[in-house]
Amino acid sequence: MPAASLLLALAACRATVFLTIDTGNMEPAEAMAAILRKHDVKATFFLANEKTKRGDASLDASWAPFWKQLAAEGHAFGTHTWRHWYVRGDAPGGKVSYVPWGAKQGESLDREAFCAELRKPEEAFKAMTGRGFDGLWRAPGGKTTPRAIEFAKSCGYTHVGWSPAGFSGDELPSDKFPGDALLARQLRDIRNGDVLLWHLGIWSRQEPMWPKLDELIAGLKDKGFCFARIPEGAAWKR
Repeated sequence: MPAASLLLALAACRATVFLTIDTGNMEPAEAMAAILRKHDVKATFFLANEKTKRGDASLDASWAPFWKQLAAEGHAFGTHTWRHWYVRGDAPGGKVSYVPWGAKQGESLDREAFCAELRKPEEAFKAMTGRGFDGLWRAPGGKTTPRAIEFAKSCGYTHVGWSPAGFSGDELPSDKFPGDALLARQLRDIRNGDVLLWHLGIWSRQEPMWPKLDELIAGLKDKGFCFARIPEGAAWKR
């Protein structure tokens, strides 16, 4: 971008938000990446090895072209754990309780095992793209504990949550939370420094929310918002 155009763009930017996107069923992944390309927006992606609608997993080698393109385009990346289980509490013996969604029991992970769970997505991603993550992680469901945070920091990962106004609602039932209403709420409530949360496909939602990402980005830009990656923001809300 020419210097004059860059200065005009910065002058028009009244606030900054941070778009983050977690893996999901991956059905709209290519379309969502195209929306980002259309608006020249860089996001921060959080990756777990999740089951996809095409029958593989999101960090299988079959997804290498997709992740390589996103890496080349300059997006940021963090770990969303390997198995996408949930941190349920600090367990006896200096461990963290890690449980599958909907289950009552899972595993108790010590520091080494917890760090391995965080590092495995990064190792798979690096094998596909040649680059690692950006020292970030997001716990599934945003559920953390003091020990989980401490374990993650010890192996180089800072936790990133999201802002209430930035929650897209793409995980909510569409009969009770229609997309137009969710979009209107975000455009009304999002403020400077907010972290926005979206997913690359949600299994349970009947009316997909992801097409509204196009309208959200356009609407926020019209209001003077700029988009930045998490590593570029000192003021993003944890």
